Amino acid sequence: MVNEAGPPVDPAGGPSTARRRRLRSRPALRDLLDEALAGVAARPTRLILTTLGTVLGVAALVGTVGLGQTAAGQITQRFDLAAATRVVVQPDDKGGQEGEAATQLPWDAPDRVTRLNGVEAAGTVSNLQIGDDLVQNVTGLDSGEGKALQVMAGSSGLWDAVRATLQTGRFFDDGHDRRADKVVVLGKHAAERLGINRVDAQPAVFIGDEPYTVIGILDSVSGRAELNDAVIMPNGTARHAYDLKSPDALEIRTSVGAAQLIAGQAPVAIDPNNPSALRVDAPPKQGAVRKGVESDLNALFLLLGAVALLVGGLGIANVTLLSVLERISEIGLRRALGAARRHIALQFLVESVIVGFLGGLLGTAVGVILTVGVSFVRDWTPILDNRLSFGSPLLGAFIGLIAGTYPAWKASAIQPITALRGA
Repeated sequence: MVNEAGPPVDPAGGPSTARRRRLRSRPALRDLLDEALAGVAARPTRLILTTLGTVLGVAALVGTVGLGQTAAGQITQRFDLAAATRVVVQPDDKGGQEGEAATQLPWDAPDRVTRLNGVEAAGTVSNLQIGDDLVQNVTGLDSGEGKALQVMAGSSGLWDAVRATLQTGRFFDDGHDRRADKVVVLGKHAAERLGINRVDAQPAVFIGDEPYTVIGILDSVSGRAELNDAVIMPNGTARHAYDLKSPDALEIRTSVGAAQLIAGQAPVAIDPNNPSALRVDAPPKQGAVRKGVESDLNALFLLLGAVALLVGGLGIANVTLLSVLERISEIGLRRALGAARRHIALQFLVESVIVGFLGGLLGTAVGVILTVGVSFVRDWTPILDNRLSFGSPLLGAFIGLIAGTYPAWKASAIQPITALRGA
């Protein structure tokens, strides 16, 4: 007997609308996640091997960027103070107009700039033209073996300006300068070449035919490395012996962070009428150096991280495709029970995303631990980009999504009859 009452009516008056919606709708999100997690956890060994590539890739990405930022941060903390606080002022030979006299530094230039706030020391330095004269010690007079050494002149403030230290003896001072005393200080390499290693007996060196008493031997200098190979005399002595007209350069040592300011003020303090005639060499800004180091390190290591991520993505794609082939019978059974192609595709996509997310999460943890560990060993302050640390698991999930697209499409294309026959 046929029931002619028509199709069942729901309380709202529609014929089985709720049932049709359930048949046509996508699977519930919770059910989809449960099925995907069950599929992923079914083979834990394979899961570990599959996520390993993503773990290494994300760890390389987070670790290298973190170490790059940390190393760049040390540039600010451990920036070479000798370079960061050194300003050099010289006459700009190209700055004068044709027919004008060449610009010269005044002898009192150190006094003019030391009045500026932020200048800790200042002194002049000059290279002397001694012609064919050689430098020799007393023992070398009989043999006539002289050394072709650079002879330089400086003011008493030069030593503080270049952070000079002594092996032995003393520096010349303002008194030596005013009296034009015939005294010199030897750079350590110049002293070695002349065979002089002590000054308590007041050894003498001859520059040409003129004797000069050695009162000190340098141990180290910063910024003017040529001083280590030179014989240095006071400005007053150089003016008397070699007719030195003006200093070649002014060495300025500033407080930390004041170099850029002093570089702008020093020409005005030295020559207020024509400051553009002076050339100033100042250290680069530390921020620019840091950015340059960070950029170079990131460019190098990000390439390695990208390669590792590519390998990890290919691993996810390969294993997901293999999983599709192994589960053909399961796919066919689900299709026969009413699962649509999109349901199958979604399940495998979610599985790939879960694998990628787990790899990204573990890789982020490994990268952070690596950065902190290296920083601890090197006594650095670790610098981590929060955006990268929190975004890397999402990057792993995105890689899993891309890697699982083709296997998911392949699984959704399997026909139920073919799958059941193959089972």
